[in-house]
Parts: sequence; structure tokens; C-alpha cells
Amino acid sequence: MFYVKMLGAFLLGMVVGMIANMVLIQINLSLYPAPEGMDMNDMEAWKSFAATLPPAAFLIPVIAHLAQAFLGGWVAARIAPAHVMGIALTIGGVSMLGGIMNLINLAPPAWMWAELPFYLVLAGLAGKLELKRRSSLAGSDKASA
Repeated sequence: MFYVKMLGAFLLGMVVGMIANMVLIQINLSLYPAPEGMDMNDMEAWKSFAATLPPAAFLIPVIAHLAQAFLGGWVAARIAPAHVMGIALTIGGVSMLGGIMNLINLAPPAWMWAELPFYLVLAGLAGKLELKRRSSLAGSDKASA
């Protein structure tokens, strides 16, 4: 049952992180809409579209990617029965792999590569927040006993 709970925590963390990411990306697409009739599944069309965007158009995607790592890591850590930091950092690592794939496939501005270490930093922060919450709960349980 332990492994089922860990897998569930991982999957829910990934889903919540991806939802946060996509909500922010949709907001960005409303601010910087794709050309009419663009095939959203065509990587070459995305590259061409990205080349026309101002640098500011890439700020929300950076926030979206890092929100995926943080929120997904926090949800997974919050639900996991153990290995809080490990599961949070796993979410950050998987999110970072997705970020690397996007950076390679979409060819955004070079400065976006600077976001990569922050996937793990923010996922680790999420795990630390949950560890702190759990230790304060354990401390309050001892105080009330």
C-alpha cells in the first residue's frame, strides 16, 4: 500500500503541476495570441511563432514552468506518506526534463535556459515547506500530550 500511496502522490503532483503550467500558458496565449489557423501541434509553426514574440512574452512561460515544479512538488510532498524531499525533487526533475525538451524543440531565447536549475530549487523549497509543516504538527502533538 505504501508504494501505491507514493505513486498516487507523484501522479497527483504531476497533474496539479501541469494544470498550473497550462493555465498560465493559456493566459500567455491570450496576451500573445498565435496566428489564426496555426496548427498547435506543429513544432515548426511554434518555432516560427516564437521568433516573432517580444522577450516579455517568455516571462509568463518561465513562471508557468517553475510553478509546475513548485506546486506539483508541494502537492506530491503533502500527500506522500514518506520521502517528502525525494518525491518533491522527483517532480522537479521530471518537470525539468520537460523544460529541456521544450527548450530544445521550441528554440526560445537563450536566456530561458537559466530557468533550469530553478526547477529543482523550487521543488526542493516545496519539500522543505512540507517537512516544516510536518515537524510543527509533530511538535504540537507532543505539546498537547
